[in-house]
Amino acid sequence: MKKNLVSLAVAATLGLAAFSASAEDMYRGAWYAVPGVSYMNTDSDLDANNGGGAFIKLGKELSPSWDIQGGLGYNRASEDTGIAGVGGHYKQTTLGVDALYMFSRDKFRPFLLAGLGVARNNVDYSNFPALQDRSKTSWLANVGVGAQYLINDTFGLQADLRHQWTRSNANAPGTNFDADGTIGNTLLSLGGIFRFGAPAPMPVAAAPEPAPAPYVAPAPEPAPAPVAAPAPCEPKFETVTLQAEKLFGFDKYKLNGDAVAELDSVIATLKEHPEFDVVVVTGHTDRIGSEKYNQKLSERRAEAVKAHLVSHDIDADRVRAVGKGELQPLVACEGVKGRKALIECLSPNRRVEIHGERLHPVNECK
Repeated sequence: MKKNLVSLAVAATLGLAAFSASAEDMYRGAWYAVPGVSYMNTDSDLDANNGGGAFIKLGKELSPSWDIQGGLGYNRASEDTGIAGVGGHYKQTTLGVDALYMFSRDKFRPFLLAGLGVARNNVDYSNFPALQDRSKTSWLANVGVGAQYLINDTFGLQADLRHQWTRSNANAPGTNFDADGTIGNTLLSLGGIFRFGAPAPMPVAAAPEPAPAPYVAPAPEPAPAPVAAPAPCEPKFETVTLQAEKLFGFDKYKLNGDAVAELDSVIATLKEHPEFDVVVVTGHTDRIGSEKYNQKLSERRAEAVKAHLVSHDIDADRVRAVGKGELQPLVACEGVKGRKALIECLSPNRRVEIHGERLHPVNECK
């Protein structure tokens, strides 16, 4: 049933996957509503014309790769039996839940979908006694392909093509009409996306200006003091800040090829200064995405850097990995418009800091 449309959907899926392979991900954890209209290509067993209808869905971004959508749909098509004097309609009402695998979190977001639910099929053809008000409530299953396009953070468009299977109990003994069993309809849907519940940008309060230092009259010059022996040299370990883009991909936590060169100098410094008992690796993110997601991402990035240090003979007991998420930004970027501009502006906030601490005093530099 509709094998040509199903084949088209499979081909479109492969094309969308190839298109989106290089897209940057941006997961916000938002809720959204999708009202829209649909076009239905009916199963040939129903002897009905193509029809249309409307739907309303509620969706949620569950993770960087998965959405879930649930809602109601209604479609209607006029009969096409070719029998003189016969009229009426085929009507279908559905209630279902779809899982969407998202290939991207960029503005253009292609996806695959699969769903389950219930459907009520009603065949009501007038002047055809065996097919008047034949209704059946059954299971529903569908698979398909689609895409979302976000115009801004609160509004976008969604389109999908799906093949749907349900069951009907309409048949007319003594005729060629037999829709008693599994039927398959193909639907093309178009709707608007109204997003809400996405985390709002967190403003960063400006640091207060320091108060002017009080005036202190200069003290009289003391008599020259005898030259004392120089104080013992104290070792120093400066905090090293590494930009996340040099270590990881955007919204990723696995070290890339460039990370090795960035971390080589840090490893050499740690080996030269064994007197630093604790080395703290702190991960930071920007404010794009939910606070919970960013906290987890910062922890994973810190753990990845720690694992790299330990793999290069830095004692694991010396290294602590912590994540600060989006809580300690360096820049605010308030009023910046556009996703790409915002990502670029917030780049300084996406960083990993490495800091050495001495728990015991030392008497000489290393």
